[in-house]
This record gives sequence, structure tokens and C-alpha cells, in this order.
Amino acid sequence: MQGFICVFGVLELPVFVTLRPGFWPFSPMRTRRPAAEQLPADELCRSRLENQIDVRHPLVQLSHRLPWSALEQALSPRLPATTGAGGPPALPVRLIAGLLYLKHAYDLSDEAVCERWLENPYWQFFTGEVVFQTCVPCDPSSLTRWRQRLGEAGMEALLAHTINTAHAMKAVDARELSRVIVDTTMQEKAIAHPTDSRLLEVARKKLVLLAKRHGIALRQSDARQGPALRRKAGRYAHAQGAATPTHDPGTRMTRSATQAGPAETVGA
Repeated sequence: MQGFICVFGVLELPVFVTLRPGFWPFSPMRTRRPAAEQLPADELCRSRLENQIDVRHPLVQLSHRLPWSALEQALSPRLPATTGAGGPPALPVRLIAGLLYLKHAYDLSDEAVCERWLENPYWQFFTGEVVFQTCVPCDPSSLTRWRQRLGEAGMEALLAHTINTAHAMKAVDARELSRVIVDTTMQEKAIAHPTDSRLLEVARKKLVLLAKRHGIALRQSDARQGPALRRKAGRYAHAQGAATPTHDPGTRMTRSATQAGPAETVGA
């Protein structure tokens, strides 16, 4: 049996409880914060965040507009009640949803969003904290597991509630939601430069295929001469220093063969 002193007002009563090995309810190493109505006694005397921050801050205004109760109902079935068999309670849904929103809104990594959350009282208030916290909300690696548990449907629900809130706040117009613009990153790809000689060679091959498909017998398909003329045009372009040769003999002969190909048929 082990005991500790509980303080109720000015009355100190010794209370004896049985503690599990390795368990201490007021361990400073905890990273998860309880709900507002379950704050420890030492935090009840601390000043609340809402009395220290500017209530006109955009994140404060957004935290009052977001339907947190609806988000909890939509995401709770996808999130476990505990972290494991016999483990501590899982993180609050508002904390998880808030961290994911802040991560994408400010384009941060999992580690960076946890570090900035520890320093920013507005971020802590947005995720449901009542008093300023001095420990990280969770391990950064756990955010990956939370995203996997939410899945695509859970992230879509979070996005839908965010868009509905923005529409209710008149931050976006309904006409702006009729068209989605996706921001993509340009990457290098092995695409050949569209030179005249190459385009003409591709056109010659297409014409030959069309002729075969429709049963048209060509006198000559230039299957050997076409690639040779293309290489010849490339050498002329390199010698002359022109990016797109249009007057070299190779390109001129390839263009003539392409234009005259369909007419020079047998039995046409």
C-alpha cells in the first residue's frame, strides 16, 4: 500500500490507494492533455488562454465557427478509444483534426507543426486547449498513424466541414467552388524537343499506318529514307546552330515525301 496527500480546500486528508507498478497519475512526462473539465488542480488556478490572446485573431474566430461536435461524430468511429490494449486514452478528436488542419494550412512537416504548436498560444487554443501547455501534444510520428486511421473518407469529411465553414463565414463564394484548380509541381520528363524533322517523321509514319488500315497500297513508304533524312536534318541543324531547321535539305526532302506520300499510290 502506498499513500499520498489529497488537498481539498484547506483540509488535508491522507488517502491510501493501491498504485500499479510504474504508474504515477501526475507524471510530468505525459504529452496528452485532458479535457477542460478534467484539468488538474494545479492548472485550475492558471490564467485561461482566452484571457491572454486576441479574440480577433483569425484562428480564434475560426475555432468558434468550426463544427467540432459534428467533426467528432464523423471521425470518432474511425479513431480508437485507446492507444492500445490497456493503454492510455487516445488523443481528442479536436486535437488531431486541428493539428492536421494547421499542418496543411501552413505547409509544415509533422515535426514542425508539433514544435510550433508548443510555442504558439493561438494554435493551442485552436486545438481545444484551455491553458497554455509546455509539452508537445503528441509524438510527431503518431500523426502518420492518425492519418492512416482516418483514411480517405475521414480526410474528405474534414475538408467538407472546412469548406462549409468557409462558405458560412462568406470567406468563399459558391461560384468559386464550381471549379477546382489543382496546384501541381512541374518536373522534368524525358520529352523530345518538337523539331520539324521529328514531327514530319511522325506524320509520315501515321500516314503509312492509315494507308495500311484502309487498304491503300503505297508505291514506297520511305521506311528507310525517313529516319535517314531525319538524322541528316539534325546534323544540318547542329552545324548551322539553328534550334528548328526549316531550310536544310533533310527537312525539305522529308516534307516533300510526306506531302506526296498519299498521292503516290498504286491503283489510286
